[in-house]
Amino acid sequence: MELNEIKKKLSENLKESRYNHTVGVAYTAAAMAMAFGADIQKAFMAGMLHDCAKGYPLERQKELCQRYGIPLTKERRESPQLLHSALAPYIARDCYGNEDEEIASAIECHTTGKPGMTLLEKIVFIADYIEPGRKEIPGLSSVRQLAFSDMDQCLLGILESTMQYLESRNQTIDPKTKETYQYYKEEDRT
Repeated sequence: MELNEIKKKLSENLKESRYNHTVGVAYTAAAMAMAFGADIQKAFMAGMLHDCAKGYPLERQKELCQRYGIPLTKERRESPQLLHSALAPYIARDCYGNEDEEIASAIECHTTGKPGMTLLEKIVFIADYIEPGRKEIPGLSSVRQLAFSDMDQCLLGILESTMQYLESRNQTIDPKTKETYQYYKEEDRT
């Protein structure tokens, strides 16, 4: 599927605010790819597709997870906002024609991260957090600066901030987020 077709279909399937966020992530990911020597086209496409499953109502997301054999873990049931990232690679393939495994992997871990992320995975994870349309939160401007100078420190900051936010609201933290945080915290010590 051509990029213009993908944009049109996404704009029809996502709320306007979610579509605007998606475009912001795509351009931020492309800028980061330029800065770090990653594939610009893949970064842009991963940014465009990262929330492609978010337009489905929650019940439909659950049905699709069952259809694709995606486990509805305790964490996903308690924090259903995690479902879209597990589902997105399948929707990207079946509805938007993405056959690129690197892009699929980057969109799958854009919410929780994962230990040992590739450059593209890091870029999409960070771009989702820092894109220009994001609501201002404490520390966001310093995270944005760090994104272009020390990606691993930036990841750590985002993960720590996310876990603190979820804990402060008594929300479930996905084990993958904790694993990712521990991984990069230990990497930082070496």
